[in-house]
Formats: sequence, structure tokens, C-alpha cells
Amino acid sequence: MADKKRVAVMYGGKADEHPISCISVASVLRALDTDRFEPVLIGITKQGEWIVDGEDPRQWGLDKGLPQVERTPGSRSVVLSIGEGGDGFYARNADGTLESLGHIDVVLPVLHGPYGEDGTIQGLFEMMGVPYVGCGVLASAAAMDKHYTKTLLAAAGIAVAPGVTLDTRLYDASDHFAMDGERFLALVDGAGLQYPLFVKPSRAGSSFGVTKVERVGDAEELAAAVYEASLHDWRVIVEQGIDAREIECAVLRPRGEEEPRVSLPGEIVLDRRAQDDDQFYDFDSKYMDAQASHAEVPAHIPDELIERVRATAVKAFLAIDGTGLSRVDTFVTPGGDVLVNEINTMPGFTSISMYPKAWEATGIAYTNLITTLIDGALRA
Repeated sequence: MADKKRVAVMYGGKADEHPISCISVASVLRALDTDRFEPVLIGITKQGEWIVDGEDPRQWGLDKGLPQVERTPGSRSVVLSIGEGGDGFYARNADGTLESLGHIDVVLPVLHGPYGEDGTIQGLFEMMGVPYVGCGVLASAAAMDKHYTKTLLAAAGIAVAPGVTLDTRLYDASDHFAMDGERFLALVDGAGLQYPLFVKPSRAGSSFGVTKVERVGDAEELAAAVYEASLHDWRVIVEQGIDAREIECAVLRPRGEEEPRVSLPGEIVLDRRAQDDDQFYDFDSKYMDAQASHAEVPAHIPDELIERVRATAVKAFLAIDGTGLSRVDTFVTPGGDVLVNEINTMPGFTSISMYPKAWEATGIAYTNLITTLIDGALRA
């Protein structure tokens, strides 16, 4: 057998999604084809430190609480030599000397959110000339920012939820925007947005900082929601809630010159809505409360609608110049309209996450999916 390809598997990061990255990488490592690939584990702490020889992430799981990358007595800092490309990965020993981590053939960045999914680390590997799995700089940056995602999608003729974008740097946060509530209401009214509203950070994931605003004309509630979102990003979106089902598609394009493949769509079912619970798909519903929601793949919608959702997902993926993988989240209204909610260029990758589940239902097993993505990056 040919020599194994050495894969730098990266996880953790500075973003709020840090623990979900840790859970994702645990699943990825357990499923990785180690007959073909040798993983080199590089964790990133919440403070942004890159380390090797830390805690083994294969043992992590949500049943043990939210994990995170931390320094251990034996961990070492990672040092990069940009000009050396795949040979430029080093660890700093206790005596200050540098030890090569060996040649890195490809990087698998299992990183969610800012500093991992937003084009920054992708740009670093572009500069180093090291292949990596996933979307490039433009697609990663555009999809991370919901405002610009909507701008690109609308320009491509793809329907999105109506909304307005606020630059909260222009307002006074000292009183949690209490004095600006009426100004926010005027912007909402001027845009003709209907309630409920969803107020969210433009550049955050996993529903961090998202608030549902239901009371029409309540300046205090709206201001509080904007302030909560602004704790995660100064750019805040106020979006009209859509009466729709949440249908998601997995898109796969291992190499840029290939035609994108799209999975059967899946649906996120919020189980407590049937109990009149005021629920939306927040962090707890996604990760912490097993009774809050479940995924159904394929989604129980007519075949014609399934094909329109799949076609919309591919169109959206191409609109941002996607490569590698993405999960495209859509709203399907009772009237059959399909709107794109957002695009995740490194979606949750646990064995029960929608992206791998959708591909499994479409005929690609979890391990084969990971192999396909790495092979695609190596051949790019």
C-alpha cells in the first residue's frame, strides 16, 4: 500500500462554536480511514493558541458535557513557517527548540464560526500552498456573514427572508440600546417587516445571540434583542420570521471543476411546537436537549418540491462559489415557495449531524464521505 497521506485535523477555535467543533472532530476521527490517512491533531484553544499533544479528542462526547481544547502538561505550541508549505508545521519544545511535525499533505479544518469558517484560516493555507478541505476564502467569508450571503443570493435571483441590517457601532451600547429602540422600530416599520422578528448576529453560528421578538411595536424588547446579538457581532440582522418548514440539503463538490452533488433534503422537526412551546431552533434544541428536535431524512414533502429544494441548494452553493462541502438551509412555505435561510460551509459533522445523515440517506456512508472530501482536496 502507498504511504498514508498525513492530514492535519484542526479543531476548537476562538468562536462560540468551539465545543461543537470538538464534538464534530471526535466523530470525524473515529470514522477516519486510518488505513489511508494519518491524522496529525492540532487543537486551537479559546484564546487562539495552536497546540499538539493535548487531550485526545476521540474520547469527547456531549454526554460528558461541552468539551474544549486546553493546554495540558504535555502539550506544545504549534509554530508555522509560512514559506515552507506542507513542511512548515513545527512544535515548540519545553527548551524552546522547534521540532518538525513532519510533512502535512492536506488540512481538514473541522472548525466552525469566526477564525475557522470565515475565510481567515483558509487564506492562511492558501498563502502556505497547503491543500485544505472545504470552501475557499470568498465562499467561506461570504457564507459566514449572513448579510452578504443574502446580498449574493438575492443578486442570483434566489429568494431570502426580508430583513434589515444594523451597524450597532453607530448606536449607544452603554444603556443596552434602550434609547435607540424607537429608531430600530422605525427601520423595521420602514422595511415592512412582519412579526415575529428574529434578531441575530450577522457573523455567528449555532444560533448564538439569536432572539425571537414577538410583541409588535415593543421598542424595549427589540432593543434588548439587538443588544444581545451585538455581544457576538457589531453587524446585526433583524429578519422577518417565515411561516415555513426548515429543510436542509447537503452539497458536495470535492473539486472545484466538478459539478456539485446534492443530497436528499432533511427536515429539522421541533418536537415541542406541538405542545404550544415557544420554540425555535436554538443552541439547546440543536445540541443539548435530545427531546427538543429531531432530523427526518428524506424530508416528508412531495417529490416535485424535493427537486426544487435540491436545485435551489445547488444554485445557492454556486452563487457563493462553493467548493468542498456546504449545508444549505432553506425555508419551505405552505404555498411551496423555497427561500434560502443560510449556508454553512463547515456544518456540524458529528455522525448524527444533518450533513452526514443526509449523505448517508443518499448513499454515501460517513467514512466514505470524509474520504471523498480529503481525496478531493488532495487532487485539487
